[in-house]
Amino acid sequence: MAKPTIVAVHGAWADASSWNAVTSELQERGYTVLAPPNLLRGLAADTGYLSSFVAQRTSGPVVLVGHSYGGFVITNAAAGGDVRALVYVNAFIPDEGETVFQILGGSGSAFDVPDPTTVFDIVGYPGGPEGDAEAFLKPETVHKSMAQDLSETDRLLVVAGQRPITLSANATPSGAAAWKILPSWAVVGTEDLVIPAATQRSMAARANAKTTEVAGSHVSMISNPQATITAILAAADHVEN
Repeated sequence: MAKPTIVAVHGAWADASSWNAVTSELQERGYTVLAPPNLLRGLAADTGYLSSFVAQRTSGPVVLVGHSYGGFVITNAAAGGDVRALVYVNAFIPDEGETVFQILGGSGSAFDVPDPTTVFDIVGYPGGPEGDAEAFLKPETVHKSMAQDLSETDRLLVVAGQRPITLSANATPSGAAAWKILPSWAVVGTEDLVIPAATQRSMAARANAKTTEVAGSHVSMISNPQATITAILAAADHVEN
């Protein structure tokens, strides 16, 4: 069977460049890798866009890869195209009805705080639903909680280039969980302060995902990309064989 296309979906406060180290090695191994924009507007819009992207931009089998909130999106968008496997990297692996806020509540996450404005800058945006807003990470949050194992130069780039996510995206319940019918892999960052490792492990176990742990922050695919590369190759090998 032909090699599957790898479609890598970034999370909140990120863009496709967060996959650069992973993408380069997979391309060298002969894989087609696509890293589409995740709109971060709301789960319905984000899922609809990814499903449409996969349907129109790929042919043949697909491995969907999601980081952080991207895990919500791939879980809900797997019906688009010929998706054969899912890979979750420091990601949410939601069941039907769960929200980001619900999963993080009581988890010990650096984001599960009484006053969200201590970690986020929350601002309005044009065209949004009444009462909705965008959340940006405060610089200190990036440095201490999001990407603490990156160099200062790279952390400053995250601060400068972050793409905000809407509060409504974090409060929208997930739909049917694709991991119930597709084989899944998970990379757990043991130093993740955003989605604590225990929470990642619990979701991965529930999904019966083949799980790898790596010493890494919430952005382990940047700080320690080999674990993510290995998981994606395992998923691709499963699809090919």
